[in-house]
Amino acid sequence: MDLFTQENPETGNNNFPLAVRMRPATLDQLCGQEHIVGRNKLLRRAIEADRLSSVILFGPPGTGKTSLAWCIAKVTQSDYVAINATTSNVEELRKIIAASKLKIKEGKKKVILFIDEIHRFNKAQQDVLLPDVEDGRLVLIGATVHNPYFSLTSALLSRSIVCELKPLSGADLTRIINNALQDKERGLGNYKVKLEKSALDFLTKSCEGDARRALSALELGVLTTPADKDGDIDFNLEIAQESIQKKAVVYDRDEDGHYDTASAFIKSMRGSDPDAAIYWMAKMLYAGEDPRFIARRICILAAEDVGNADPLALVLANAALQVAEFVGMPEARIPLAQAVIYVACAPKSNASYLAIEKATQNIKENKTQEVPEHLKDAHYSGAEKLGHGLGYKYSHDYPEHYIKQQYMPEKICYYEPTNIGHEAKIKERLEKLRGNCAGGEAKGAPVVRKQRNKSK
Repeated sequence: MDLFTQENPETGNNNFPLAVRMRPATLDQLCGQEHIVGRNKLLRRAIEADRLSSVILFGPPGTGKTSLAWCIAKVTQSDYVAINATTSNVEELRKIIAASKLKIKEGKKKVILFIDEIHRFNKAQQDVLLPDVEDGRLVLIGATVHNPYFSLTSALLSRSIVCELKPLSGADLTRIINNALQDKERGLGNYKVKLEKSALDFLTKSCEGDARRALSALELGVLTTPADKDGDIDFNLEIAQESIQKKAVVYDRDEDGHYDTASAFIKSMRGSDPDAAIYWMAKMLYAGEDPRFIARRICILAAEDVGNADPLALVLANAALQVAEFVGMPEARIPLAQAVIYVACAPKSNASYLAIEKATQNIKENKTQEVPEHLKDAHYSGAEKLGHGLGYKYSHDYPEHYIKQQYMPEKICYYEPTNIGHEAKIKERLEKLRGNCAGGEAKGAPVVRKQRNKSK
């Protein structure tokens, strides 16, 4: 059997899923990914000039990796063979490579080999591709949902253009859905579908940038919904929810649903209710909220409302932000949940927040204080003649690494630590330094050390 004889999904054969039938045949038909296939972008120029050697496409499911590979084959008029790394092996690769060499020898079309889930290939399987990819006897297009720099060999990566595909925007999904409803040859244009705006909005939000999921839900809803007496199919919100097996949540990105839920989330953490905080976070994630928005809110609250009562809260919140951004959804919900519960259960203090607010207000309303002479920078030549740094006492030269001296012309107390958590220890130390040492310098003579520049 000819390895490159493949049934064409553009024939309108309904045996193919809608997502397959609607694959673009030109780059202009491709929705989204403007950062790699937009006008004058490197990948687009390579495709249009038919100078593509090897490319690795990685990104979330349904963002167009397979569609882009199919589109490249159509634009370059190449023979196309697709395999999946989960079911393929070295023997199959060698057969494809041998057939590709024969075609080139006979002066026929070049061959594009599309390998889905290419990260599943081990090093030996990846190495089989190297000679022919390097010599141009085979155009490799690999697709993966994983970062290829972690899952593919450096030898294969060095011979490839690596392109990251982003989740499709709501506008991209809207365009894809409307194209499918209007196309009479490949899509659902022969059905009289009345798509309600609420159903369209739900699909574009709940599919989270996944075009395959959106088209599959659309096709399922249209084909299973009885038409009315006029032959119209009413694709409403209820049908959309059933088709995607996910209920709609009242949550909008820029109106009351968003702000009210985020407010409840923040106030629940501040109020030390981990159950409520987890619930509101789950609602936001379920509705498609950006995990980074949630992570930023946790970090801010950890600093503002927990503060020095538990300094680890901010450390954990920042770690959750970094991990969530690294792993992505759906796993990102796990470190976020850990951080939310920790911050919600942590002792609370807003003393640090109040301190910066008071200091800022003081600067706004009063004359700005000058830096005392002994605290000014004295590392440059001539500073001593100006009196800068003279009389400065280096704290580490004194017992307990403390010496009373003036650090601002007018002493104002901004930070007032509480008796809660770790801040109680901070308060105890500050009271000792401010109180016991208030009448004079710290007891004991300075520690004698070799002189060095300590005035920076």
